[in-house]
Amino acid sequence: MKRISILLMAAAIALPACSGDPSNPGDDTTTGDDTTGSGGDEWDMELAKREYDYNAALRIASLRLTGDLPTMTEILSIANAPDLPSKKAAYEALVTNYMARPTFARQMFFFWRDTFKMGETAELDTAPALAAKISVENLSYMDLLTQSTGGCPTFDAATGTFTAADCPGAAPKAGVLSNQGAMKHFFGNFAFRRVKWIQETFDCAKFPIELDGAPQEVGGPSPYTGAWPFTSIAGTNNGGRVNFLDVSSVICANCHQTLNHIAPLFTRFDENGVYQAAISVPTPLDGAPMARLTDYLPDGETTAWRYGVPAADIPALGAAMAADTDVAKCGVARMWNWAMGKTDIVDTLQDVPAETIQAHVDSFTASGFKMKDLIYAVYTADDFVKF
Repeated sequence: MKRISILLMAAAIALPACSGDPSNPGDDTTTGDDTTGSGGDEWDMELAKREYDYNAALRIASLRLTGDLPTMTEILSIANAPDLPSKKAAYEALVTNYMARPTFARQMFFFWRDTFKMGETAELDTAPALAAKISVENLSYMDLLTQSTGGCPTFDAATGTFTAADCPGAAPKAGVLSNQGAMKHFFGNFAFRRVKWIQETFDCAKFPIELDGAPQEVGGPSPYTGAWPFTSIAGTNNGGRVNFLDVSSVICANCHQTLNHIAPLFTRFDENGVYQAAISVPTPLDGAPMARLTDYLPDGETTAWRYGVPAADIPALGAAMAADTDVAKCGVARMWNWAMGKTDIVDTLQDVPAETIQAHVDSFTASGFKMKDLIYAVYTADDFVKF
């Protein structure tokens, strides 16, 4: 069974013109099948050929949402429905039923383990457990970034139940952003691995980002195109010990303009993820000395999520992220790719066209970012149940 996906077709559009391509007027082998002038895009026409197949959708939904194939009774409840509206109602009732089962909680727990790239120890499972709890209980996705209490629940896979618990330590609490297990798991020089994890997980994009500034010649092989002023980060000529303003081979500031404004917020978590009173991440300099604030930013610069979006501490960062429309889009895109059987949206560049999920982003935002509602909407969407 083949599903015609928007992503596959988008990729196909990028292929060179071939012998039957009506856009190649120099080709004398073009057949009479030219649909270009018939009033519609050829890929939209292909999509329009899809038909509702609720039994096919049920097999996929059952495996994703419960980990098991549908029962014969469930299959027949759709197959024996007298008409399409009845089949639709039977299918949607089964999706609701699946999402009420303990196995749904287990599936969500495993999904968030994979998404967060962490788990399988009690400490590393607390962040996936929080995300799964939010998903199962239809709470706000943004609680992942802002929740100040109960941020480290445990999960019993056998019963599909969560037990609330606060996170240990003195760190200012903000969902998974202050999770001790995550901070330990992504420990590294300058805390850059922690910021990379946060950026890719919640914004669905790799660094560099914010490359929408006017090109500036800074003496390198290419212009600086960041949104931040070029000298808003540290270099060896303005107080830093590492030259993030280096332009000898690449324009380092294109990446570090944003990275350096976020990373200082995560420098007090030590190698065990424990929040300390002083900066506790090393530099790659000789002897691995601990980082200093002036290694990231010159005097007068403050931490921020994005240019023009300051964040003085981790809770403020979480609030800024929660207000960022790109974070909401990323959350929807990840759920969409999971339902459609796609691989990681960042690692394998399985991007989702904005127009494909815009209606879901709008309803997700209007609902207060309710996770279970989003999952139900994705698994009952026309694009999921049409083949």
